[in-house]
Formats: sequence, C-alpha cells, structure tokens
Amino acid sequence: MRFTTVSALSLAVAFGLASSAAADTIVLKNGRRIIASNVTQDADHVTYDTPAGQLSIPKSIVERIEHDDFAPSSSTRASVEPPMSEPQIQFAPGYEDVSKLAVHDNAVDFAYLAKLDTDAQSNNAIAVAKDAAAHHAAAQFLLGKGDGDSAIDQYRQALIFAPGNTGLLLNLAVLYLRQSLFTQALDPLERARRISPDSADVAKLMGWAYYGANKPDRAIEEWTRAEQIHPDPEIEQAIKKVQRDKAEEESYREGETAHFDLKYYGGADPELASGILRALEEDFNDLESQLDYTPHEQIQVILYTGQAFADITRAPGWVGALNDGRIRIPVQGLNEVTPELAHVLKHELTHSFVGQKSHNRAPTWLQEGVAQWMEGRRSSSAAGALVDAAEQGQAPPLSALEGSWMSLSGNSAAFAYAWSLAAVESIIDAGGVGDISRLLDSIVGAPSTEAAMQQTLRENYADLNQQTIAYLKRAYLR
Repeated sequence: MRFTTVSALSLAVAFGLASSAAADTIVLKNGRRIIASNVTQDADHVTYDTPAGQLSIPKSIVERIEHDDFAPSSSTRASVEPPMSEPQIQFAPGYEDVSKLAVHDNAVDFAYLAKLDTDAQSNNAIAVAKDAAAHHAAAQFLLGKGDGDSAIDQYRQALIFAPGNTGLLLNLAVLYLRQSLFTQALDPLERARRISPDSADVAKLMGWAYYGANKPDRAIEEWTRAEQIHPDPEIEQAIKKVQRDKAEEESYREGETAHFDLKYYGGADPELASGILRALEEDFNDLESQLDYTPHEQIQVILYTGQAFADITRAPGWVGALNDGRIRIPVQGLNEVTPELAHVLKHELTHSFVGQKSHNRAPTWLQEGVAQWMEGRRSSSAAGALVDAAEQGQAPPLSALEGSWMSLSGNSAAFAYAWSLAAVESIIDAGGVGDISRLLDSIVGAPSTEAAMQQTLRENYADLNQQTIAYLKRAYLR
C-alpha cells in the first residue's frame, strides 16, 4: 500500500523525533488502526491524543494497542499486499524425488528438464506428471531467487505437455496476479475452471483477478461462489471491502482516457475531474519516458470527500492520499487542479509505475523517495537536520524502511519520507534517473534490494548512507 503525506506535516517538528514521545497504534476489532500518542485506558474507554485534540473510544471495540518502536515491519521487502493469501497446491507423491533432480547445487538442471520434456512428448501419464513436477520445482526455485519471469516461463513450458494440470494453471495465475497482470491471469484461471468447475481456489483467484482489474461486481460474484464452496474468513473480509467501495461509489460519476478510469463523488465539479485526467495523462507520458516503462493495466482513480476517504481507506490521519492499486484522493472543496493537487497526482501515479515496473518488490523507502522526487520535492529545507540526525546515529537505516510505514507516527513518517527522498536524490545525482530505472528492473530478479543495489549501483546500504550525507552537504550546506 502506497501513500503520501500532505505538506501540512512539518519536517521541522519531525526532526525532534529522537526526543519525542513514542506513538501507539490502537488496533480496532474491525481492522482499523489509529495512530495516536499518550494512550490511556480505564475499564470502559481508551483515550488518546491526536492533532485534533483528545479523543475517547469504547474499550469494547479495541482489539489491542501496539507500541511504536520505529521498527515498522519485520518484512525485508515492501510490496502491494494481495487481498488474500494464495492457495497451497500439492503435487502427487514422488514430487520430492523429481524436485531434487530438477534443482540441485543451488541451480536448475536444465539438461534434466529438457530430457523430461522429450519423454513427455510420448503423452505417457507418468512422464507427463514427472515433467510437470520438475518444472514446478524449477519455477518455485526461480521464484525464491526473485526471478518471477523465468518462473512463469517454467509453468508455460510444463503446460505444453500437461494443459489439464490445475495445479500448474493456478500457480501460473498466482504469478501473473503478483505482477499485477490481472487480465493475463484470467486465461489460466478460465482453463482451470473448465477442468475443475467446483474449485474454491479457482473462484478465489478469479475474484482477486477481477478485483485488480477494477471489476468489483465480478470480484464479488467469484468470491461469493468461493465462499459457498468452502467458507473462508479471508474471502468474507474481501467481499466486505469491495462492498464498502461499491456502496461509496454507487452515486459517483465516471470519466475515462486511454490509461485511466476515473470515478468521482457526485458533488465534485466535472471540470475538476477533466482537469485531473488531463494532468494524469501528461504525468503518464513523463513517467513513461523517465522510467522506461508502460503499465500493463488501466489505472483506476477515485476522488473522495474527505470523510469518505477516511472511511474507505482506514488510513492513519497523516495520510493525505493513497495508492493501493487504485489511486485514492480526497478533493472536497476543490474545483480545479491546484499546484498541491498536481503534486499529489504525480506522486501517486509514480507509485503505480514503480510498483508495476518492480513487480511490487520495490521497498517503501525507494517507492516514496522516487514518488517525491518525481512530484518535484527536493531536500533543500531538510538537509541540515537530516545530516545532523544521520551523523548522530538518529536516522533509521534504510533496511528498517523497507516494509510498511502504516504503523508509524506522524513525526516518524515525516522523517522517513525526508530521508528516503535524500537517498533517492543522491542516487540520481550520481548516475541520473536511469540508475533508478535500472535499479527497479534489477529488484525484480534480485534476492534483496541491497543485492539489486550491488548489481546496479555497485554499493550497499552503508555506502548509500554515506553517499547521501555527502550529497546533502555538497548540494545544500556549502
């Protein structure tokens, strides 16, 4: 999930981070998270401070309270999370023996795979099953190495000889879904449905595909079908989420261009919607050129009232816009594309480009740093405070900013944004925007972001940290 803060968040306040009180996250039973400070509770209520003052909620609706220790996630990789987990697909007995021959010594044995392909041409059932299992093992190994494209190739090869293998079809669909290739995922899923019409897994994944392709009615239809076949709490929650979106958007108007599908609440000025589409198309052309990439799917944009944005996204109060696969922006009170709104549009659209180009593997610090740079932000006003914090050991390491930031307090988030922008600025200063484009390509197949940096930039996180400090001093503090 990608997001942007509005300019009202003061970086000057954020740089008091080291001495400020830690924030807490209040997790409600409905899944909503509230970022707050000075959280207290009694027998009946939980009370907390926000920028709007002290608020209180019934304790009965609170699941738990999490303390912020500036370790936003234990994950080592940020990605746009799928709406649900993937089905676990089991292969027939004997798979382990075949997999050990297909993958050994930390490499795929392509000669062995070629032999099995030749044997499978006989259409012998055992030979075909061994071939399918071997290609599955190779695909999973390559996927573990971060090479999703080669994993897809393995499943395609296996399906030449085993076109009716549902396990192969579902695994191929999952890889397409993880790369945001939602319409491409529908082909193997439709083939799997013809083979297994009563499969809950097929319906579950088809719902995911339609959800990503911005077809909420079809997503609900498929997930309802899956729920009827096999009850699943994840599917139930996914249906509720789409229904919330649909209920909010029923009265929305629509607009469309070659690259965007826009929905906006009925009270919004149609001229504002048209202006936003024009601005997004101009931004699309610019990003396409700078990042050397064209997104595969039409991008959906939703314009909300401020309250509807809060109700639908359930994001922390410091989040001013959000990209969770759909660009969601509150525009109440606006009747034209203001300079601030133009920056937000460019920022959120950058997330769509970076997410799809990196197959949703780009870490949050890189996502947010590139998005800020593309919208036009620079580190001039924050340079001194950033250098002081970094040299005093108070700046978070980029490895701690790879995962989700949604649990960060406002001050912690502001610092994370500023440091991420500075790091991206230093990369672009050293090698141009082309280095960012190549890094995003490298991330797709590398085992980690730092490994991709070593391959592309010839530096690790420690090197980038020192490069960033030197860049800030040279560019802004002379």
